[in-house]
Amino acid sequence: MNIAILLAAGSGKRMKSDIPKQFLEIEGKMIFKHSLDVFERSAVIDGVVVVTDKDHVPFVEDETKEYAKVKAVIEGGAERYLSVIRGLLYIEENLTCDIVMIHDAARPYIDEEMLARLKEDTEKYGACIAAVPVKDTIKIADNDGFIKETPARETLYAAQTPQSFKFSLVLDAYKKLVEKYLNEAKVTDDAQVVEMMTGSKVKLTLGSYSNNKITVPEDLKSK
Repeated sequence: MNIAILLAAGSGKRMKSDIPKQFLEIEGKMIFKHSLDVFERSAVIDGVVVVTDKDHVPFVEDETKEYAKVKAVIEGGAERYLSVIRGLLYIEENLTCDIVMIHDAARPYIDEEMLARLKEDTEKYGACIAAVPVKDTIKIADNDGFIKETPARETLYAAQTPQSFKFSLVLDAYKKLVEKYLNEAKVTDDAQVVEMMTGSKVKLTLGSYSNNKITVPEDLKSK
């Protein structure tokens, strides 16, 4: 089975809203449901585990009853990586999984073609992430805010989610991370965990420039 972990546990403080951003509506639908709709249609996803904060588990369970592929709604952790490990451990204990795709609910504009590309590259390479070449010139700053370096733009990609892995590989990586750092890990995405803890290479798979993250109120205005 290929399982998607949908991370929907953020507080969304930068949205300046009392409602967590994953539950705000965009185009007439709650943000997290946009991704669920794609997973439900996708031929490469067999099941979904939704991770949300403790107080919203009953709400999300009720809102996802219509989705046949949702296998469970579980409580997340205080940090993103702790929510991921909880999702992985749930899968280990309750489901059979070959490939797992870890996705942030705040990116509602994934598509089925992207998921198919990720599945293909995961089968080939064991680990891959959705990513796009950067369009802007990037500057690396020194401690005083001056330009230190201008890296070659053709080598730079913006990382997105889903991030897709052979299940055994990413489970091993996260177990090692938690064992070594407990609740003090400083990681920003799943690829970094796999690189740090296993030394495995991670393939960059073409994502989409429309696969933007909803972070601030302005992000709700356009795709």
